[in-house]
Amino acid sequence: MSKRALKEYVSSLPKKELELQLIDLYERFSPVKEYYNFIFNPKEDKLMQDAKIKISNEYYPVRRKRPKMRRSIAQNFIKHYIKLGMDVNLITDLMLYNIEIAQSFSSEKKVADTFYKSMVNSFDQAVVFISQHGLLESFKNRIVKIYQEVENQKWPNLEDFSRVLDQID
Repeated sequence: MSKRALKEYVSSLPKKELELQLIDLYERFSPVKEYYNFIFNPKEDKLMQDAKIKISNEYYPVRRKRPKMRRSIAQNFIKHYIKLGMDVNLITDLMLYNIEIAQSFSSEKKVADTFYKSMVNSFDQAVVFISQHGLLESFKNRIVKIYQEVENQKWPNLEDFSRVLDQID
């Protein structure tokens, strides 16, 4: 069904029937329920705290011995929060937190080359997001600290991080 056809269908329905369909969607589909729960009771700080705990658990596990270091965990939270329409400052904070916790981990443990590549991808995504939303002034210090830490730890892909910074207007 096209968006236009959906609009015509929705506008033709009586209000009561439309309300019943909306309630049915809410009860049947968890993404719809989650969306409306977020819209009416965002609790952004709690969601952000939960995400940060799960991301840090990837590097510093509480219940298992070995860290998994999966970038995908943070990426899933970021994509989900963007879809929900969460505050861009909080999303940016989460993006940078993911890189910072990974840097903290890499300063203590040896990591594989794929780790560095995934972190430059995260850094690129964060810088692009920050630029698109005009948040450079708010997050400039953290971006610089991340880059300086890459230099201090002598990451093999320092040039890639430098190229990302060159993209900033």
